[in-house]
Amino acid sequence: MNGIRIERVRAEEIINLRHVVLRAGLPRESAKFSGDDDTQTVHLAAKIQASVIGCATVLVNEWNGERACQLRGMAVDPAEQRRGVGRLLLAEVEVIAAEKKVGLLWANVRKVAVAFYQKYGWVIVSKEFEIPTAGPHFKMIHRF
Repeated sequence: MNGIRIERVRAEEIINLRHVVLRAGLPRESAKFSGDDDTQTVHLAAKIQASVIGCATVLVNEWNGERACQLRGMAVDPAEQRRGVGRLLLAEVEVIAAEKKVGLLWANVRKVAVAFYQKYGWVIVSKEFEIPTAGPHFKMIHRF
């Protein structure tokens, strides 16, 4: 789609985009997340040619005692938003969860992104809460 491809990459390849989009104004180290180096964690990069324009990370992480995958660090370069990058990333996230024999995804979703996730079947399952370095969020899940 529009020359965009999704690749599985090392965390180092997506830290810069995470930092710019999700941790602007904070030290670059704040864009490194616990679980990034776990052997079961999968990092995705949406690329046009060699440029990373989107990213997401999938961790095996329970949800209320149920085996699940957690989506973390999903970001799309603001100049590339509304081109289907997020949709492509979410589709690959589901592929990864299915490979891990998991049918439940969960994420802490920024308030500004809730409508995007709802469009793809995600459901809010918490009250609004604040992440000090990232602003207002909701917990959302998606069964598939």
